[in-house]
Amino acid sequence: MKQSIDLEILHKTTNQSLKTSISPSQKIEKELLVLVWVFPFAQPFPLDTCETVYGISGCKLTADRSLYSVADAVVIHHVDIMYDRASLPQKPRPHHQRWVWFNMEPPVVIKNLHFLDNLFNMTVTFRQDSDVFRPYGRMEALKKPWSFSIPAKTKLVAWVVSKWYPGAARNIYYKKLKKYLPIDVYGKKHLKLHWDDVYRTISKYKFYLAFENTIYKDYITEKLWSNAFDSWAVPVVLGPSRENYERFLPEMPSFM
Repeated sequence: MKQSIDLEILHKTTNQSLKTSISPSQKIEKELLVLVWVFPFAQPFPLDTCETVYGISGCKLTADRSLYSVADAVVIHHVDIMYDRASLPQKPRPHHQRWVWFNMEPPVVIKNLHFLDNLFNMTVTFRQDSDVFRPYGRMEALKKPWSFSIPAKTKLVAWVVSKWYPGAARNIYYKKLKKYLPIDVYGKKHLKLHWDDVYRTISKYKFYLAFENTIYKDYITEKLWSNAFDSWAVPVVLGPSRENYERFLPEMPSFM
């Protein structure tokens, strides 16, 4: 899944950060330049979105590293630099510049945080207490009624899993659950499923196992937002606490 940046919040936060670093008599009139140091997972995304998508004027997003010395902020995706400190900017940082740590992975995946000590000024992550909160998904109220039709459901439970950890909590739970229910598992070492067929396949099922690979605060990923909701399947979740889920979703019925 492509990872982009919430430019509206980043623009406001960076702009406020710059304002607090100068005297009250000064004004920020120049265009705010945000440098994307590396595209997340080597997957480019549109850079001309400040005005067209977010309606933000006075902002420019670029991946041109030659503009490093004049960039107001540099966004660095951790997974793409975590094994090589030399992959970080090596030139001295301009005094006005802010470094932004961008990460969408749980702690179990993140490596070598020690060589990032005292380098970053801001964070962009899935955690709600980040400087810029960038969730995997969110629910918004419709401005007007929307006509839709739910796909016909011919099967019961599906689970798409790319990484199979035998001792993981989700695998242990799955093994117990399958004794009582038929569960179709797609992915490595299981039923084959091409990425282009994910939604069409899952939409045939009534329920989807939105099991996270790590139990961590606010870590609620595309397994819920995309795989389940976009396929009109009822999610069965395994992740952070119930209270944590209900900060982002309507209160769920209890079966206990």
